[in-house]
Amino acid sequence: MNYQVLNSIRLSAFILCTVALLVACSEGPPKEEGEFRGTDLVELIDVDPSFKLDIRYATDKNFVGRPVYDEPRAFLQREAAMALVQVKKELEPLGYGLLIYDGYRPWSVTKMFWDLTPEAERAFVADPSKGSRHNRGCAVDLTLYEISSGAPVEMTSDYDAFDESAHPEYKGGTAEQREMRDLLRKMMEAQGFTVYDNEWWHYDFKDWRSYRIQNIPFNEIE
Repeated sequence: MNYQVLNSIRLSAFILCTVALLVACSEGPPKEEGEFRGTDLVELIDVDPSFKLDIRYATDKNFVGRPVYDEPRAFLQREAAMALVQVKKELEPLGYGLLIYDGYRPWSVTKMFWDLTPEAERAFVADPSKGSRHNRGCAVDLTLYEISSGAPVEMTSDYDAFDESAHPEYKGGTAEQREMRDLLRKMMEAQGFTVYDNEWWHYDFKDWRSYRIQNIPFNEIE
């Protein structure tokens, strides 16, 4: 592709994302009634340094084509983070670790994703009027990696695929890809996580309803 054309595409993506993010920030998250637990977001690599990170939303390697996070960091509510540590411990004897794509996500980013996603593909993004479980610090996007090589395990699709190969019940791909996808699911479910219907990599922690939707930037999390 011609570099001028590529740069023009990148500039257009940057402008669209910037406008969408500004709109989201001006609106603010939905108001919620009821009692919620206090937010206790912790950084995953502080809880366990063996978690590997591939925070795609801090790069241009994602479906919007530009960074939406200023920093490549991943957070979860402490209870969810400790459950994830237990998953990692159960995987280690099998030769696998956890590679994290995303954790807590500020609400303004969820709103931006919704605004930039065609209506036909919105099953793959959260409705900002309801908020995302990522916004509550109780959702994590992840996969397996081989401890011996450090390489990600091959699954039935790449992260953020917007087609049926992303579904956790997808029958395509190879037998080994499905086996690895199902191993991840088995280990996550044993520690209180539930896979999202449309994405094999997305897991919600069992107590997500107990936490409020948040719009805290990463650099303000203590």
